Amino acid sequence: MELDISTIVLLALIGFLAAFIDSCVGGGGLISLPALLGLGLPPHLALGTNKLAGTLSSLTSSITFISMGKFDKKLMLILTPFSLIGAWLGALTVLDIPQGFLNTLVIIMMGLIFVYTLLNKKFGHEANFKGYTTFTISWGILFAFLIGFYDGFFGPGTGSFLIFLMVLLFGYDFVIAAGNGRVLNLASNISSLAVFIWNGKVLFSTGLVMGLAMILGATIGARVAVMTGVRYVRPLFLLVSVSLITKMVYELIIK
Repeated sequence: MELDISTIVLLALIGFLAAFIDSCVGGGGLISLPALLGLGLPPHLALGTNKLAGTLSSLTSSITFISMGKFDKKLMLILTPFSLIGAWLGALTVLDIPQGFLNTLVIIMMGLIFVYTLLNKKFGHEANFKGYTTFTISWGILFAFLIGFYDGFFGPGTGSFLIFLMVLLFGYDFVIAAGNGRVLNLASNISSLAVFIWNGKVLFSTGLVMGLAMILGATIGARVAVMTGVRYVRPLFLLVSVSLITKMVYELIIK
């Protein structure tokens, strides 16, 4: 794809907005992936290129959350390997599994998450973390693997799924949940990016232009999330969730 000035500016704006949102509540792929497809990139090349840009974004926001102590180091050491493995397998199988089935499943899952968060007004406002149990760690490992697989296979909504998992299963508030989600998302991004690069499915010039803008967006977004806390992250989480649901339902209907 030829990168003229107008295309570079467009990629930068899209990258900044996507990373700003993604660093707080996930769902940045809802913006960046359709944009790359709209610019004419073939689907698998768009997935790989978006993964390059997204990796730069998640790396930046992860560093921000980690530097401010807004994550659980012990839990991340346990769950990260399973996110890596899941994403690697997801990226390897992206050509073999019908995306229509996965899209329908994601719509249902996001719909349930949205309704639960909307109705439970105290959800994620206060930390209820009381330590780890065999039950929470076992389910955490399973879902880290499954969400990692989904991220390697498709991607949009991964951060939102991870945040919901951290709040519901472990009892973190939205800010710590966002930090944990960023770390796991970084692991799945790196793993799946390696697969896309190995198979020649990354357009580096385009991905780096968008990725550099994402670095700025992720830095600002993560800091805003930490500084403003739950009063900002929860409504944005709901907004991104319903946007993702609407987009995926629309695409399912028009196909």
